[in-house]
Amino acid sequence: MTMPRDTLADLADEALLVLYANGDPDAARLLANRLLPRLVGYAARMLSDRAEAEDIAQEAMLRLWKLAPEWRSGEAKISTWVYRVAGNLCTDRLRARKRRRAEALDDVAEPESGAASVVSGMIEADRMAALDAALATLPDRQREAVVLRHIEGLSNPEIAEILQIGVEAVESLTARGKRGLAAALSGQREALGYEEAE
Repeated sequence: MTMPRDTLADLADEALLVLYANGDPDAARLLANRLLPRLVGYAARMLSDRAEAEDIAQEAMLRLWKLAPEWRSGEAKISTWVYRVAGNLCTDRLRARKRRRAEALDDVAEPESGAASVVSGMIEADRMAALDAALATLPDRQREAVVLRHIEGLSNPEIAEILQIGVEAVESLTARGKRGLAAALSGQREALGYEEAE
């Protein structure tokens, strides 16, 4: 059973998942288009590796598709569930990296193409590299909370559900994470192309 595409766009994630479970491929495409870009962005910030992030996002979506026929309505938001799965997969990858500790040339991100000037592109790349390096200095849970809150824009209650902790714990993690980022980035303002405040 398939529904008209314009009707599908108005449906909530849970309704799309139910339609997918009942055989509607358009519902699956629409739900994937909603969730995948944010999952890739989240995982990329956690892992500092776009290719790995895409793998993580796809794996999280595959797990959602497998679970679709047994999805229990009202227990969790689909977006929350899939972020939790992606977060757990990222944590597993980070732990595996720490065990390996070998840095390969393949881990270096490819330069982004764009219309910006070479200089502004280099400055932006330096800023992103500095942010990624600073994020990498944070403990895993702090990094996860900071990325979800300040980069993905999720609310503290949503983050609490994803991390399975209380809202106050989220606030504490994000506050400590922001302090850690500030410390890691201190003294780099001029080097990153920011003018000193007068």
